[in-house]
Amino acid sequence: MKIVEILTRNEIQNEVNYMYFYKLVRNELRLSIGEDKVKVQTYGIEVERYDISNGNLINTEIEAIASISPQRHKVHNLLKMVYDNGVSPIHLIDILGEYVDTYVTDFEIALARTAN
Repeated sequence: MKIVEILTRNEIQNEVNYMYFYKLVRNELRLSIGEDKVKVQTYGIEVERYDISNGNLINTEIEAIASISPQRHKVHNLLKMVYDNGVSPIHLIDILGEYVDTYVTDFEIALARTAN
């Protein structure tokens, strides 16, 4: 996994500083076409949150979806959406689940292009 882009934000609530890191990541997925394996470059999102109180790290949350789509712009738009809405790692799967389900066809299109 390679980090392509990072967006950061801080929120302070009840004297706890919540530091968020929203990452666009690039991966390689091996998909099957018949008996052959084809490498497809994919993009995903990782969200980290560090909770800091009185200068001490008191909690860490991390969640990721490694391969959402081979189309970078689609995943970048999702990254921007979760960043703009301050989505916590705890809710990442719930928020992006339907998008991920609909983007499955992007992999079929990428495979078809590779096969030709």
